[in-house]
Amino acid sequence: MHKSNELNSPLRPAALTKRALIGAAIGLVLIGVFLLGVKNPDPNWPTFWMLRPLIIVPLAGATGGAVYYFLDFLRFQNGWNTALVKTASLLIFLVGLWMGFVLGLDGTLWN
Repeated sequence: MHKSNELNSPLRPAALTKRALIGAAIGLVLIGVFLLGVKNPDPNWPTFWMLRPLIIVPLAGATGGAVYYFLDFLRFQNGWNTALVKTASLLIFLVGLWMGFVLGLDGTLWN
């Protein structure tokens, strides 16, 4: 009986966590690759300048993954909603990552 209540619940924490972690991992990999290209950082930047983007961008990715999870229930409403929801989720994720990059790199690489 517990299993049927879990399947009918609108919030599935395991699925939400999985999608948020996938989004955070994508953000971490992208910002990591981006930061590895910095050979000679400006001496005016703070000592631990890399921490800010390494925290903010994965958080933005995790938020994008959570948005994908919350929009996922719309996919099953009608047949044509699948493409629309997937496209909207992807756009929201990409804009969120872009905003995370801007916020994380503001004052260092992007002045």
